[in-house]
Amino acid sequence: MFKFKRPSDETLEIMSEVAKGNIEKDYEESCIGKIKDLTDKEDVRITSSGNNSIFIALSAVEGDIIIPDQGGWHGFKQIAKFLNKNIITLKTDLGLINPDYLDEIEIGDSSALIFTSFAGYAGEQNIKSISRYCRSNDILTIEDASAGIGDSEKKLGRNSDIVLASTGSPKMINVGSGGFIATNDDEVFKKTSLPQKLSKTSQIICSGIDNEIDNVGEKLELSLNATKHIKKHVPNAIHANKRGLNVIIPHDDAKSICWNLKRSLTTDKSGFITTCPNYNRVKQKAICVEIKNLDYACLEKEHLDIIIDTVNNQLQV
Repeated sequence: MFKFKRPSDETLEIMSEVAKGNIEKDYEESCIGKIKDLTDKEDVRITSSGNNSIFIALSAVEGDIIIPDQGGWHGFKQIAKFLNKNIITLKTDLGLINPDYLDEIEIGDSSALIFTSFAGYAGEQNIKSISRYCRSNDILTIEDASAGIGDSEKKLGRNSDIVLASTGSPKMINVGSGGFIATNDDEVFKKTSLPQKLSKTSQIICSGIDNEIDNVGEKLELSLNATKHIKKHVPNAIHANKRGLNVIIPHDDAKSICWNLKRSLTTDKSGFITTCPNYNRVKQKAICVEIKNLDYACLEKEHLDIIIDTVNNQLQV
């Protein structure tokens, strides 16, 4: 049986001690300092969830909200609709953003493009190329870096105008709750004082974030390498040559195969096999192996090879 990702024992112990009132350290100030370093941003707010971080970011946008046609997060559209924003759907290459496609749509002033560090968690976005285009065309970039924070190559979670993340389960900074938003744009927080007040979190959550951040780079690298290993040995994976945190395999009989895989590759909590079409992944029939959901002890080669053999056997049925 595989294990679902959970906060480390050390993190849970620290959070427990803070809840008991045994530690008086200002963890909010501490984790804000660490997030500034991770994101290369000067202004950071800790929030009660990733969706609240998105709410704050989109509240600051006066123009259109540009959303990828797949491979994003369904909350982008839900929150933009709630805020009565004009939504523009951007064509992508299975979730990957090609700046050339931005030339094909009509975009108003003061608009923003919101996207995730990895398209459907499966393929790394070319953040530098996206940011370069958007800055030259006065489009604000908002990156949901829940999966990309701590990138050792410093490509993800740093180069967008606004970087935000969830620190809920099973994200890279895995506390079970909370989130953050970071930017160098003073206007973002000046325009959104009310949403910020409604999204306050606690020292308990901040203490968890503060501790989990210390190893986030190492944990991200483990997850990326695990996914890379599986992509090498499973045929026809989407974005096979790109860094990612899951493996998506198109198949006409995806539903049946996923059902069989869920029975074979069991976990102690939630599963790590999902079915597409799914806006958050790809909008075609496919099997998705969510490596990001697994406990780090399950990312050793012996466990990954079990996944590879089981998936390949099902694909050959």
